[in-house]
Amino acid sequence: MNTTITGVRRQAALGFIFVTAILDVLSLGVMIPVLPNLVKSFGGGDTAAAADWNVLFATTWGVMQFICSPILGLLSDRFGRRPVILTSIFGLGVDFLFMAFAPNLWWLFIGRIFNGMTAASFSTASAYVADVTTPENRAKGFGLMGAAFGIGFTFGPALGGWLWEFDHRAPFLVCAALALTNWLYGFFVLPESLPPERRQPRFDWRKANPIGSLQLLRHHPGLMGLAGVGFLFQLAHNVLPSVFVLYMGFRYGWSPQTIGLTLMGSGIASILIQAFVVGPAVKRFGERGVLLIGLFAGFLGFSIYAFAPTGLLYLAGLPIFTFSGLIQPGLQGLMTRRVGPNEQGQLQGANAAMMGIASIVGPPLFLIPFAFAVRHDATLQLPGLPILIAAALMLAATLLAYAKAKPAPAPEPQSA
Repeated sequence: MNTTITGVRRQAALGFIFVTAILDVLSLGVMIPVLPNLVKSFGGGDTAAAADWNVLFATTWGVMQFICSPILGLLSDRFGRRPVILTSIFGLGVDFLFMAFAPNLWWLFIGRIFNGMTAASFSTASAYVADVTTPENRAKGFGLMGAAFGIGFTFGPALGGWLWEFDHRAPFLVCAALALTNWLYGFFVLPESLPPERRQPRFDWRKANPIGSLQLLRHHPGLMGLAGVGFLFQLAHNVLPSVFVLYMGFRYGWSPQTIGLTLMGSGIASILIQAFVVGPAVKRFGERGVLLIGLFAGFLGFSIYAFAPTGLLYLAGLPIFTFSGLIQPGLQGLMTRRVGPNEQGQLQGANAAMMGIASIVGPPLFLIPFAFAVRHDATLQLPGLPILIAAALMLAATLLAYAKAKPAPAPEPQSA
C-alpha cells in the first residue's frame, strides 16, 4: 500500500479517494440534524442556551484546526497523503465514540478537541486529487469531491434524523462505525499519490505553524486574493452548521426528520450540479466564471433563506443556492495551478487554517445574533438575521473574486 500510483492507476485512485470521501462526509452528514439537538437536550431544551454552547464547541474545533491543519498539510507533503488521511479518519471515529457515550457536555467538548486536532481528511484528499489530475482536469476532479460531499449530505442527514428518533445514541455509534470502516478501507485499499521524488525533502517547522503556512499565500502571485475569497466563502458557509438546524426548528417548527429530508434534497441537488454542471460549465465559462456564478448564487440563496416566512418559500431558494456548488471546483482549480506538486499539501493546509479561522469567527458571528433574535423575536421578528450576515459575506466574496480571480499557469515546483 505504500507504493505510489502512476500512469493508468491514477484514474482508479480517484475512485478510491471518492469512496473514502463519501464515507467520511456521510458520517458527518448524519450528525447535522442531531448534534445541536443533543446539546439542546443536555441544556434542558433551551434553544438560546444551545446556541451559546455551540459557539464554544465550534470555536474550539476551529482553534484546533487552525493550529494543527498546517502541520498535517506539510506532513502530507513530506511523508505522503495516505498516512495523514488515515490519521484524520481514525480521529473522527474516536470523536464519535466520545459523543456516543458522553454523560455530559464536557465529554462532547473533549471529543471536539480531538477531532479538531486531526480534521484534515478532506483537505488532504484535495491535495490527493491535485496529485493525480492534470491542471486542465483539476476542476473536474474537485467536482468529484463535491459530488462525494453531496452524496454524503444526501443520505447522512436523513439517516441521522431517523436514528435520533430510534435512540439518541444511535447516530453517534453509526458514525463511529462508518468512520472506522472508512479507516479500514483506506488502510487496505487506498494507495499513496505522492511519489518520494515529488515530496518535500524535509519537514520545516517554520512552514508548519499557522503563520508560516499562511506565508505560502503571499509568495505566489494572486494566491492571497483567492485565499481571501475562500475565507469569506468559508465564513459565510459556517452559518449552515452553526444555525440552520436550530433556525429551521425555531422558525418553521420542523422536526429532525423533516430537517434531515430537507438536507437530503439539498444533497441530491448538489450531486446533480457536480455530476452534470461542473464539467460543462468550466469548459464554457472557465474556472473564474464558475466561481463567480457560484458565489452570486450563494448570495441570492442565503437572501431567500433569511427572509422566507414559511417553509415552502424557504424551499424555493434551494434550486438557486444549489449553484453555490460551483464555488469550490472553480476556486480550487485556480489556486492549485499557482503552486507546485511538492506544495499542494501545504496549500491545502493553509486553506484548512483559513477555514479554521472561519470556524473560530463564524459560530459567534452567527449564533450570537441568532440567540439575540430568538430572545427578542416578539419585537424584532428577524430570526434570519445571521443568514443575512452570511448573504453579505457572499456578496463581498463575489466582488473580491471579480477583482482578484485571474487565470494563472501552474508554476514549477520550488526547492525547499
